[in-house]
Amino acid sequence: MKFSNNIVWWYWLFTTLLLTGAVAGNTLCLQAVIGLNIVQLVHFVLREKSLTAFPVQVRTTYLGLLVLSQAPYMFWILWWQLIGTAAMVLTGYCFLARCMSLMPWNKTEDYSIALIKRTFFSAPVKGNVMQGLQATT
Repeated sequence: MKFSNNIVWWYWLFTTLLLTGAVAGNTLCLQAVIGLNIVQLVHFVLREKSLTAFPVQVRTTYLGLLVLSQAPYMFWILWWQLIGTAAMVLTGYCFLARCMSLMPWNKTEDYSIALIKRTFFSAPVKGNVMQGLQATT
């Protein structure tokens, strides 16, 4: 994904940069990335006017993973978040959002091989993944 004027892209770019510092052992970067993601979560709750909107779910889960990575022996989660967030910034593909779209409260069709293939192998979409993964009938 090229340079973007979209604030979402900027949130994820700064998250990627701070995560890079965090996995390098900088605790200040770790605190900053958690703080930035709290700001992002609040922004999306206010923007969506809902605690259950899909963009809020993704950011809540992402923040939860950041917090979980602080537990003993869970630091490896930060590496996966760094890889996934960098991929999202560079290509627009968000693995976490695709996983979240398969949660029972988000899916709109029965689980199937076709649903799984469409979820993980379709091209990135503008907006959120829930808008681009409609069933093909």
